[in-house]
Amino acid sequence: MTWDFFDVIVVGGGHAGAEASAAAARLGAKTLLITQSIEAICQMSCNPAMGGVAKGQIVREIDALGGFSGIVSDRSMIQFRMLNLSKGPAMWSPRAQCDKMQFSLHWRQVLENTPNLSIWQDEVVSVHVSGGTVSRVGTRLGLDIPAKAVILTSGTFLNGTIFIGDKSWSGGRIGEKAAIGLSNQLCDDLGFEVARLKTGTPVRIDGRSIDFSRLDVQAGDEHPQKFSFTDTAPLHYQRPCFLAYTNEQTHDILRTGFDRSPLYTGRIQGHGPRYCPSIEDKIVRFAGKDRHQLFVEPEGWNTASYYLNGFSSSLPLEVQLDALHSISGFEQAQIFKPGYAIEYDYFPPTQLNYTLETKRVENLYFAGQINGTTGYEEAACQGLMAGINAVLKIKGMPSFVLNRTQAYIGVLIDDLVTKGVDEPYRMFTSRAEYRLLLRQDNADVRLTPLSHAIGLADDGRMKRVGEKVHYTSQLSSFFQESSVSPAQANPVLQLLQSPPLQQRVKLLNLLLRPEIAISTLYDVSEELSEAVNAIPAQVRSEVVNSVEVALKYQRYIEKEQEVANRILKFETVPLPDDFDYYSLQSLSYESREKLTKMRPRTIGQASRISGVSPADISVLLVFLQQMKNASFHEERSI
Repeated sequence: MTWDFFDVIVVGGGHAGAEASAAAARLGAKTLLITQSIEAICQMSCNPAMGGVAKGQIVREIDALGGFSGIVSDRSMIQFRMLNLSKGPAMWSPRAQCDKMQFSLHWRQVLENTPNLSIWQDEVVSVHVSGGTVSRVGTRLGLDIPAKAVILTSGTFLNGTIFIGDKSWSGGRIGEKAAIGLSNQLCDDLGFEVARLKTGTPVRIDGRSIDFSRLDVQAGDEHPQKFSFTDTAPLHYQRPCFLAYTNEQTHDILRTGFDRSPLYTGRIQGHGPRYCPSIEDKIVRFAGKDRHQLFVEPEGWNTASYYLNGFSSSLPLEVQLDALHSISGFEQAQIFKPGYAIEYDYFPPTQLNYTLETKRVENLYFAGQINGTTGYEEAACQGLMAGINAVLKIKGMPSFVLNRTQAYIGVLIDDLVTKGVDEPYRMFTSRAEYRLLLRQDNADVRLTPLSHAIGLADDGRMKRVGEKVHYTSQLSSFFQESSVSPAQANPVLQLLQSPPLQQRVKLLNLLLRPEIAISTLYDVSEELSEAVNAIPAQVRSEVVNSVEVALKYQRYIEKEQEVANRILKFETVPLPDDFDYYSLQSLSYESREKLTKMRPRTIGQASRISGVSPADISVLLVFLQQMKNASFHEERSI
């Protein structure tokens, strides 16, 4: 049995698959999303939250490019917090607690209302190639579906195995079957390298059995913001989260299960996430700590289910329960679902181009956990980029690649493709060299014009960015041109315990004081209040925030931009696609081997490949200059 021809087939209905299929369809491609379960589209398998440190920046970048993760997060949000406000603006990271059922439902509504997009419940078991290019997929139901491009976003389902103590079984998530066959076919028939990784999740607790009076309340922000730059509605009511702590008794109980832990008996071979370890791994690594913080997070508006963030475990069920009951507030706790570990196949991402197209098979793309990443956010941005590039490739248009100075998304993909992974990859602000340029507040200004140029971000988004840029410039000029007298400013400065003025100064001089914010200057300058109120309401708060950051940190931003511009001179120096690195004996053997395998497009990308030293880069630059000189002299002689 065969189906009609599709431009793009997306395999997997998780966060990567949803963004990929929505982007491809909105760019005009006839798209098919194939998923094992339509009811589980964009399920929040682990913690019911979006964003966090660096991850929040990625969600805002997805939104700025025209993706839907930010919009869906806003529509299903039950609490919002801006993390790291005590630090500089490069570190500020939005995070939202979400209603996990509403999140999945809103994503399904988005997909079902996207023109050019069809959805089919089935399992892809094979990918077929003709002349080095992907041609079709085969499904468990026996369908043979042709396509111009295929995007694999299989999450943790490829040969997934679930572990709880000494029990294990095949599964992609608890209660859902694994995807069997596809991984082996990609490896055996198409020659891809495959490896194993591990992740895990904690128990889900019945909130009716928790004594919240013994926990610390963690409320949302007083004035909650949102992810999307569109006009999604902000929160007016929030559900609280809570903090709990393990203790020495908890740790002693957990240790009693080590002899049956799949982590310590060798039954799990794949590496787990270093930055989100299981609780048993945590008490081994940090043996000197007598307690660990846990986050008690509601899973929705109308459910009693709570997620115990920080208590991921694959220990035997009775050990998990005994340890849980030793935590203050959880003495009588009952659970809905046990914690478990899952081990699954992934394909080392050094096998990919920067478009996320595979090097082995043309028009075949990988996105999400199949590339060794963690997190909904990391998966979603890969899906978006793969969806965009698949359509651009089909249309014969230039690829869409973001570099490290443009976006966290660019940092993530560059890290994956040039460095690979040996544990699940998680984004952090520390991975970005230019994080002051890549703030969450300016994602739309950075990225929406790029997306609009390829037809994904619509005219409405571009108009909104234009308004924001216009009013940001206007308000910045106001601060640089307007001044205030001591009589105007000193009463407010006295309340703020800030040194009084002795003479008239520009408003900008006051704003540069650490204890001064724009909001505190409204009582100083009536003209400032009028200027702010003249900004359209839909962009007002964003403009004020952007102006405050831009003016307070102007010198740092300019310095970082100068560094970025200098680096970009080498970053964009192209390397020939067919260059024979083995012919350059001055390169180390490891460098020749790695460069031949990775085929970097530029000097910048080559410099980040593990095993390629600064000396090797110098050799390449000298050789490229020699090639340029030889070409010049050849042209002169002609």
